[in-house]
Amino acid sequence: MAGVSEEIDDRDAPPAPQALRQGWTVAPAAPNEPEAAAVLRDYLAELIVRYSGRATDDAEIDRHLRAGHDSDELVPPTGALFLARRGGDVVGCVGLRRLGGEGGEGGEGEGGDGGGGGSALELTRMFVRKEARGQGGASLLLAEAERAARRLGAAVIRLNTRTDLVEARALYAKHGYAEIPPYGDDPYAQHWFEKRLDGAAGAAVGDRG
Repeated sequence: MAGVSEEIDDRDAPPAPQALRQGWTVAPAAPNEPEAAAVLRDYLAELIVRYSGRATDDAEIDRHLRAGHDSDELVPPTGALFLARRGGDVVGCVGLRRLGGEGGEGGEGEGGDGGGGGSALELTRMFVRKEARGQGGASLLLAEAERAARRLGAAVIRLNTRTDLVEARALYAKHGYAEIPPYGDDPYAQHWFEKRLDGAAGAAVGDRG
């Protein structure tokens, strides 16, 4: 379920500047850092619960991680991971990765940029913990991912998600993402979105400068 969907809840979220005033920050991280690994497990756990309609446990989460649903590709040069903090505590995450054929091994999508020129990055691992939802955190994470994608020279951000993740689809539509035909071979994906970016400036994926 790597990149299957973006489990968020951003009902009537305030804009990113207000979120920043409320003590939110977003910064790069490596997926194997303890705080990053913990929030990524929470992300996967909620996906399992939402998809299956039942509780999960550490053993099941571990099985999914061993089956390839990890976030190991979210490191340079194939991707990047960002953590959201509220008052210093990690409460969310988002990732970017090269689509398959886009200069890296990571990602599950088809190569190319959809015919519009420039490179494409895929948004993945969008997640905000329950205790921090409804405060603009998802919008803040999305804005940071878009800023990073522009710095990396991407012309397009794509993503896929599921029908049951109504909140996620509403968030993406609100921020200018349009539904597109299917790409890639993710068996869980049911909706595909794309947003074209302005002002891209080339850099290496995951550049923290």
